[in-house]
Amino acid sequence: MISSGRQIAVYAYGEPMDVRKSFNTLSALVVGLGREVLSGHFFLFVSRDRKRAKVLFFDGTGLCLLSKRLDKGRFAAVYERAKDGLLQMTPSELQLFIEGSDAVGRVELSPPLSTLSDLSSRWPGKKSPSAEKT
Repeated sequence: MISSGRQIAVYAYGEPMDVRKSFNTLSALVVGLGREVLSGHFFLFVSRDRKRAKVLFFDGTGLCLLSKRLDKGRFAAVYERAKDGLLQMTPSELQLFIEGSDAVGRVELSPPLSTLSDLSSRWPGKKSPSAEKT
């Protein structure tokens, strides 16, 4: 269900959501925050009571909307850590969230993604693609 590749980002919406909303309304919220719905990234929405959550993503053929309702316990309040309306997570963190882990949302669980400039110091003589264009 959830890719393990780090190239896919997960964005948690920065405030509690009425999870009765469907594809169009959730897509509009994503676009309103400056993100592309058809990017293949995952967008997580959590209800105010934290008993329900939805994940919106594009799988290459259409929009998918996954929904989960807990019978016991509550999802982590990831929106409390969100800045500028979104909290970026990894697919592994999303999986932990869906499984009900309490650690998600309290502390950063994964290291930040490396960029090409971070890696260029490891391989001297290799230029970044942006440097080659100039």
